[in-house]
Amino acid sequence: MKEKLPLSYHSDADGLVHGSLLQPGKPTQPVNTSEALDWLGLPASQQGDGFLWLHFALSNTGTSRWLGSHLDLPEPVMHTVLGNETSPRLELTEGLVVAVIKDVVYDFSLGVSEVSTLYAILGPRYLITLRGKQLKTIERLRQAVRAGEPFRSSTELLIRLLRHQADVLEGIQRETTEKVDLMEDKVLANRVVPARSELATLRRVLVRLQRLLAPEPAALYRLLNRPPGWMVEADLVDLRQSVEEFSVVLSDMHQLNERIKLLQEELGAREAERTNRSLFTLTLVTVLAVPFNVVGALFGMNVGGIPLNQDPLGFWSVVGFVLAITVVAFLIFRRRL
Repeated sequence: MKEKLPLSYHSDADGLVHGSLLQPGKPTQPVNTSEALDWLGLPASQQGDGFLWLHFALSNTGTSRWLGSHLDLPEPVMHTVLGNETSPRLELTEGLVVAVIKDVVYDFSLGVSEVSTLYAILGPRYLITLRGKQLKTIERLRQAVRAGEPFRSSTELLIRLLRHQADVLEGIQRETTEKVDLMEDKVLANRVVPARSELATLRRVLVRLQRLLAPEPAALYRLLNRPPGWMVEADLVDLRQSVEEFSVVLSDMHQLNERIKLLQEELGAREAERTNRSLFTLTLVTVLAVPFNVVGALFGMNVGGIPLNQDPLGFWSVVGFVLAITVVAFLIFRRRL
């Protein structure tokens, strides 16, 4: 039997990052891959209501080798979790629930590169999860398991994982809402106007998250309509609640996206208004300067017969004439606005 490894983010030779044996009414027992295989080989009467959670690192080549050698997983399941399938899904395959979940990297910032894929294989006696990067929801679930929180089944463990994911999305939505509220207040108070590029970044992140996560509620509904026989009614009830939570979060993100869109349109309208005012001022100055330019061009020609050439008040007469034309042009221009 292999030496039990400490719980850490580093995987062992078989790719295992975290292993736990959970039994209702008993303390959580850390296990390695050998101990997990020994427990899975026990008769159902000795297993009781217990189940395993095994969390693997996809970056470790030992993961695919161990899964293929020691677990009798169907070929479609192996292809999904090891074949770089990234489209979100949750489906029943030969008695096992296979999930491809878009999750948030542990050191999350609002950037599109921080979304990673989590794979899960759910059976009546185990939950196997696989990831390529460290994930926030997995860390929260690890803390809950290590703290001894009770779980009645492997399905409830997966449901808790989905709820943690919904909580992370809700946190992103809440943080983005605070930023949008602050920008909206500045726009309404005519203070410093936020850059439209910042709003575009927030909207792009929300749209990407919606596109990546929107299929999950539909997949959960399909599973609820045709659940496997080993799922108990209590798990189905919790799964329905998880679907509702996901739907609410996605709906809130959609509404927030619409708010950002309206704020962008408001900023665009104000920019257009400022541009129109600048063009109006430029046009007005140009129109008022026309008489000066025309009269100055006429009197500047070096030809004979220029009127008032010998008149001592000729200059002031021309200036008064030009000013009168300018005032009349200004009044006409203003009346037509």
